[in-house]
Amino acid sequence: MAYQYPVSRPHLTGHELDYVTETIGDGWISSQGPFVRRFEEAFAAWNGSAHGVACSSGTTALTLALRALGVGPGDEVIVPEFTMIASAWAVTYTGATPVFVDCGDDLNIDPALIEEKITPRTKVIMPVHIYGRACAMGPIMDLAHQYGLRVVEDSAEAHGVKPVGDIACFSLFANKIITAGEGGICLTEDAYLAGQMAHLRAMAFTSDHSFLHKKLAYNFRMTAMQAAVALAQTERLDEIIAERAKIEARYDAGLAGIDGITLMPPRDVLWMYDLRATRREELRAFLADNGIETRLFFKPMSRQPLYLDPVWPQLKANTFAEDGFYLPTHTGLTEADQDHITGKVREFYQAG
Repeated sequence: MAYQYPVSRPHLTGHELDYVTETIGDGWISSQGPFVRRFEEAFAAWNGSAHGVACSSGTTALTLALRALGVGPGDEVIVPEFTMIASAWAVTYTGATPVFVDCGDDLNIDPALIEEKITPRTKVIMPVHIYGRACAMGPIMDLAHQYGLRVVEDSAEAHGVKPVGDIACFSLFANKIITAGEGGICLTEDAYLAGQMAHLRAMAFTSDHSFLHKKLAYNFRMTAMQAAVALAQTERLDEIIAERAKIEARYDAGLAGIDGITLMPPRDVLWMYDLRATRREELRAFLADNGIETRLFFKPMSRQPLYLDPVWPQLKANTFAEDGFYLPTHTGLTEADQDHITGKVREFYQAG
C-alpha cells in the first residue's frame, strides 16, 4: 500500500548526487574508493571520535565491534529487552549469548537492573539509544569499570548522541537520521580496535593480499557510492538534527491534551516520534485509511522465537509493546503534513 504520509522518507538535498556522480566518473565505486575514507573521517570528526570504520549495515557494525573486542562462544553480552532484534542477532552471530535486561519508562535499558544480570561470563554491555533517547551512560560506564566490562553502544537510531563507550555503532539504513540507503559505521578512540574492525570487515586480507587468511572474517565493506551519499548527509547533520527537533516540538504541541494519547519522554535527537495510545489498532487502521503510515513498537527480545523466555508477559518492555507505535518522522515532513496527521489523531478520539 502506498501512503501519502509514509513513516520515513530519505531527505537527499545536499551533494549526494554530485558525489555519487564523481565516484562513477572516476571509476572508484568499490570499497577502495576515496569517499569511504572521506566519510569515515568526517563522521568521526563530527562526533569528536578518533577513528571511524565504515561497513555494510548497522548490524554488521555491531558484529564487527563485538568481534574486535574478542567476544565469542562462552561469552555473554548484556542487551536490552526493548530493541530491534538486530542488537541481539549481532551477539548470536559471534557465538556468544545475549542476556536481556528490561527497560525503564524512557524505553532504554534500565541501569538499575543490569548488575543482577552480570556473571563471570559477561564481557560486554550493549546499551541501545532507543528512538534517539540517550541511555543513562554514566551508571552504565560505572558498572563496566567496576566489573572490567567493555561497552558497545548501539546508536543505530541516535546520530547526534555522542559516543562514550568503547565502540559506538551507527546504522545508515534509508529510514535513519542520515542514510546511505544501506550501511553502517563504528566509532572508537582505540586505534587497535579500529584496525581490527577494518581488518575483519575486509576478509582479513594480509597487507600483501596473498590470500592467506588467518582468522574468520567477513565481507562487510561499504561501497564508495554509499559512502558518497553518507558524506553528503554528514555535511548536513547539524541542519538535519535541528529540523527534526522542530518536528518533535510540533508533534508535542499538536498531540497535547488528547484523551487516549500518552506522550513519551523527550528525545535527545529525533529518530521516530513514538507515543502510546488506547485503541491503538483501531487508530492505526483509521490513520491508514487516511494515507498515514504508522509502525509498532519493538517487541521484547524474550518474546522472540529465537530467544523465547516465559518471563516476557511480565516485562515493562512488553507493556510498552502492547500500546506503543510511532508516526511519520522524516526530515522533509512539513508543518502542513504534521497538522494533517495530528488532526486525524484528534478526529479519531473526538469521534469516540
